[in-house]
Parts: sequence; C-alpha cells; structure tokens
Amino acid sequence: MTKPLDEIDLRILRVMQKDARKTNLEISEEVGLSPTPCLRRIRMMEERGVIRRYVTLLDPTRLGLGLSVFVRVWLRGQDATTVNKFIEAVRKAPEIVECHLMAGDCDYILRVVSRNMEDYRSFQMDQLSRLPGILNFKTDIPMQLIKWSTELPI
Repeated sequence: MTKPLDEIDLRILRVMQKDARKTNLEISEEVGLSPTPCLRRIRMMEERGVIRRYVTLLDPTRLGLGLSVFVRVWLRGQDATTVNKFIEAVRKAPEIVECHLMAGDCDYILRVVSRNMEDYRSFQMDQLSRLPGILNFKTDIPMQLIKWSTELPI
C-alpha cells in the first residue's frame, strides 16, 4: 500500500504547479527541505503517477488560436464499437483539446480550438460532422474567459 501524501509533498506540488521549471534546489529551498530528500519525494510522486508529466502551457491567442468553443455531442448508440470509434477519432483530431464523457443531457463535451469562426466552421463541416457515431452536436461559444487554471486546489 502506498503511503499518502504529507504536507511536505503537497508543498512541493504547490510550488511545481506554479512553475515546473524551478530547479530541485529552488523547490527544496521554498519548501524547507534539503535537495536530496526533495528530489527523492519528487521521483516517488512521479513513479506513483501523482506527477503525470511536465508540459509547457502556451497562450493560444498569441499562436493565432483565438477561438475556443464547446461542442455537446450525442452519439447514435452507447455500444462499445460506437463509443470506441468515436473516442479513437477524437484522439486523432488536434483541434479537439478536451473530451469529457458526460452524465446528463449529452454524451460528450468537446473543447475545440481554432483561429476564428470561419476556421471552426470548416472544421465542423469537414471533420466534426464526420466523426463516427455522431447523431447530433451543438456548439456553444463562450463570450469571455473568466478563469482558466491548471493548478489543482491542494
């Protein structure tokens, strides 16, 4: 059985969530631990899957991807073949940056990024409408981003 995270582990994770480029030395100083035990804790959290991977967060607007929409999707059926084909196709579409299986009105919610409405419309016509198993979909367009965070409340 794996030991639960303690307060020092959580402090390390809080520091790393804010800036994963910090060195082990910087992290250890911030959490009040010497470098070797700090690195050992980080490695242990990586091995346990608490830390999945390290990424670079990009600003979509500065990269010309200023439109983010949410698409509610209803599938024709819930059988394994339909669901698996849909999921496989979603994973191959780089414009779809999130896909959530839902309980409630729709089957899935997708977050799609594109340059502008015209590009999204092309994606919708050429790719989204052709995803296997889709019965219907509705696009919701956010008016303003109020909050976006990758930091978990730990």
